[in-house]
Amino acid sequence: MPPDSQTSPSDDIKLRPHTYDGIQEYDQRLPNWWLNTLYGAIAFAIVYWFVYMIARVVPSDGEQVDLAMARISAARMSTTMEITDASLWQMSRNPVFVDAGRVTFMSLCIACHGTNLKGGVGPNLTDTLWLHGGKPTEVYHTVTTGVVAKGMVAWGPVIGPKKAAEVVAFVLSHHQEGEPIEVQTSFTPAAPPAPGG
Repeated sequence: MPPDSQTSPSDDIKLRPHTYDGIQEYDQRLPNWWLNTLYGAIAFAIVYWFVYMIARVVPSDGEQVDLAMARISAARMSTTMEITDASLWQMSRNPVFVDAGRVTFMSLCIACHGTNLKGGVGPNLTDTLWLHGGKPTEVYHTVTTGVVAKGMVAWGPVIGPKKAAEVVAFVLSHHQEGEPIEVQTSFTPAAPPAPGG
């Protein structure tokens, strides 16, 4: 094609009237596939924003990473199962241990200690008053060996050391490390509800 010849655009192609450096700009409607992709991306961004940021239906990436790290840490602690005050406090800060302990507590312990751990037949587990010691290892000892004289079952042989540690972790999750521990010398159970009341 000779250098001075130009092809003329067909009648269905529109050009803008301005020219920059000898270049004219098309004035055409974008193709439907391109527009659908754009609108689809906008709709996806709005739904994604709502699901992750507003409704919190799906945990964020950071929360998913934290949960995965908690599972890894829980698996590592489960293999060693060293029962010390420090390890029980560490378990009480791990959501995997705490959730597992909550399940066991809700199935075995709520009859005496209530769903909110505030007590009833058994003592309140959320305050700083402890009948049999409030250090984590003392709480673990109480859970595993029980207090037969006061009607508490020795749960150690029933649920095993791992589940006992999880229950203690759940109870400790309602406390802060280093909080004052007060010895309670006696405990009077709450009166059972009156029949029909």
